[in-house]
Amino acid sequence: MPNKRWQIASPLTPQAAESLAAFSPILGQILFNRGHATDAEARGFLNATPTFDASPWQMTGIAPAVDRIVYALDHAEPIAIYGDYDVDGVTATALLVQVLRALGGDAREYIPNRFDEGYGLNREALDVLKEQGVKLVITVDCGIRSPDEAAHARSLDLDLIISDHHHPAHGELPPALAVINPKQPGDVYPDKDLAGVGVAYKIAQALLETSNEKHEMGNSFPVTLDSLLDLVALGTVADLAPLTGENRVLVRKGIQSIRATQRQGLFALANIAQLSLPRTTATNIGFVLGPRLNAAGRLDSALAAFELLTTTDVIRAGQLAQQLDVQNRERQGLTRDTQQHAEEIAMKEDPGALLLFAVDANFKPGVVGLAASRLVDLYYRPAVVGQVGDEFTRCSCRSIPEFHITDALDQCADLLDRHGGHKAAAGFTVRNENLAELKSRLKDIAAESLGAQDLRPTLTADAEISLTDLRPELLKQLNYLEPTGYGNPNARFVSRGVKVKNSRTVGAEGKHLKVSFEDERGVTHDAIGFQLGYLEADLCAAPTRPARVDILYTFEANEYNGRTTLQLNLKDVKEPGVPD
Repeated sequence: MPNKRWQIASPLTPQAAESLAAFSPILGQILFNRGHATDAEARGFLNATPTFDASPWQMTGIAPAVDRIVYALDHAEPIAIYGDYDVDGVTATALLVQVLRALGGDAREYIPNRFDEGYGLNREALDVLKEQGVKLVITVDCGIRSPDEAAHARSLDLDLIISDHHHPAHGELPPALAVINPKQPGDVYPDKDLAGVGVAYKIAQALLETSNEKHEMGNSFPVTLDSLLDLVALGTVADLAPLTGENRVLVRKGIQSIRATQRQGLFALANIAQLSLPRTTATNIGFVLGPRLNAAGRLDSALAAFELLTTTDVIRAGQLAQQLDVQNRERQGLTRDTQQHAEEIAMKEDPGALLLFAVDANFKPGVVGLAASRLVDLYYRPAVVGQVGDEFTRCSCRSIPEFHITDALDQCADLLDRHGGHKAAAGFTVRNENLAELKSRLKDIAAESLGAQDLRPTLTADAEISLTDLRPELLKQLNYLEPTGYGNPNARFVSRGVKVKNSRTVGAEGKHLKVSFEDERGVTHDAIGFQLGYLEADLCAAPTRPARVDILYTFEANEYNGRTTLQLNLKDVKEPGVPD
């Protein structure tokens, strides 16, 4: 694990301090760090108030798409919602299927099987849908890089609407009836960071505004924009879309919807995960609900997750929740094994490489992305992990802020059968005869881009404070920052020169660190450091530990056995005097 760089935010400017005087000094500093330097901006952020016109009609492609969907509804044409197999795609599929059915439409879901069909649109699926009498296909969370498949749909006289949030390829967009993606050239929609389910929500918003009525979702609960926000929150958080801008507004409301959900599947899933739905947070979505929903598509078919989110049958919901929980445990074991094997391959082949590359015929496609993420965490290098098939190798990529992995793949497009993704994550399919050249070229691109850089993970902190400042009132103030996650991290603090009163490792194989710290005033706080057990021997264990240490952490409530205590969630420990 590389040594981490600490970056502590600059203090408030005098002007900002005056503008934010209504807030406590610590909360004012945090708000300033997140770009809110006036009282009005700060209150808008804390209240998750929209700051721009979020009308879906601003999106390129919305008007012709809605016209075509309304025509299909009026003429009872079969409509297929074609989604990706991750949580973002599954929630987007569920959202549009339920809205269209509520509007009286003949809507059906189609989620490709990761193992048989791979990612995104495929010709065989379009052929099947055409044979089934489908007249209109609407993609969600996929399709923006499928020009050949879009052309195939046109040759079948199958109308295609593409809705996606991934970056379009350079050049022409797919030849679809309509393309809805705020990242496409010329689109004026003010927020470019919606997840796939967020884009689907904007289509639903436009449709419901057009219908101008409240419709019943089967015999379940009424379809309103608010009733769909639980799906938006699940998909947005699980897909690591930034929790800023409109996403913050949607997820804040969506979490409230989850807490009062009427979806039997969410009741069942929370129950089996021992999660209290009325106290759900974005963190719970990211680490409890999301992984279980994702497990279906990683190991088998994502249709189980779709059914869980849409069923009204209590017994069936319980069965599906049990299935996803079992699959999630299996996924955890497979991820661990794949990561270890991929690490061996990458280190044996080229331990000094600035891009880690590991492929194997025995890797499971559903977990290669998770294994790549773990390699990035371990080595702070971009990582590519994939499965070698008979003719093609399919890989998932994860990266670091210093390296745009999709741009790197774009530079290798002549070698790739297909590819796409974001700055930090991507996927591709390559013919086996091009694999060696691709690997060499990607490593060269990484070496040229990263060779002169000091590659270390950076931990940002909002302020230096003392343990004395960590009071219950501060925790209440920090709760106003929710939902926190990617793009809007939990507030982090640094405390200098604290004493380690006692420490021990906990968890399987001693991977985690449990510590008690004391400041110069005698104030003591317990801390937990997940995956930091390795620090115990050098910095925390008696009798060799330093007299004092510097710590970087978040401040949180720890609920255990019905008792709530305050604790530090430790992110790093350093000896005093070690440069940040």
